[in-house]
Amino acid sequence: MIENSGETAAPKPQPNSLRALFVGGLLPVVLFTVVEEVYGTLAGLIVGMAWGIGEILYEKIRFKKVDPITWGGNGLLLVLGGVSLFTNEGIWFKLQPSILELVMGGAMIVSWAMKKPLLPLMLKKQGLFEKFPEPLRPLLWQAYSGITFRAGLFLLAHSALAAWAALYWSTKAWAMLKGLGFTLSFIAYLVLEAIFVRQKIKRTFLSSASTNAGSGPR
Repeated sequence: MIENSGETAAPKPQPNSLRALFVGGLLPVVLFTVVEEVYGTLAGLIVGMAWGIGEILYEKIRFKKVDPITWGGNGLLLVLGGVSLFTNEGIWFKLQPSILELVMGGAMIVSWAMKKPLLPLMLKKQGLFEKFPEPLRPLLWQAYSGITFRAGLFLLAHSALAAWAALYWSTKAWAMLKGLGFTLSFIAYLVLEAIFVRQKIKRTFLSSASTNAGSGPR
């Protein structure tokens, strides 16, 4: 008989979506840019696609599954990279960020229009709404529903800019927009969203408290 030592098994490691976004989204762009500058477009495409395949294999071996962001970003990278190799045009590889942002932004706006906004649904699925008091949950749902719509618009606007950069900017300028430009602009957007949502919830609570005080016994 095997005795139970009372020790709980350590949780299995899970792929990290933020890591997948950085490693699968930003690094292939950097590699492509550096290699293309020295060895040409063909070599840059091969190195960028090889990185995408390596990232998928790494997560499959390390975590026994692949993060959806890794599948989406690297899968699109491989498809467009293959088209670029076939046509001998690196432009398709460069369009990967624009197409990915277009899909993500479109999905957010469609989910909002269907009254099933992605962000609050994801938070609810993870049980994060349960950590807040009951009266606050409808406000949070409404707030994150609005963020879903506005974030979708942000991604669509950035998708258009990324497509323009891929078509008409230099590779270095395109890489700067894809990496540093997108990161800084998205952080600035999130800061503005946090301020807006916080002020909106604060005003709602103050208005509710004032209404309840005015309707109380005299």
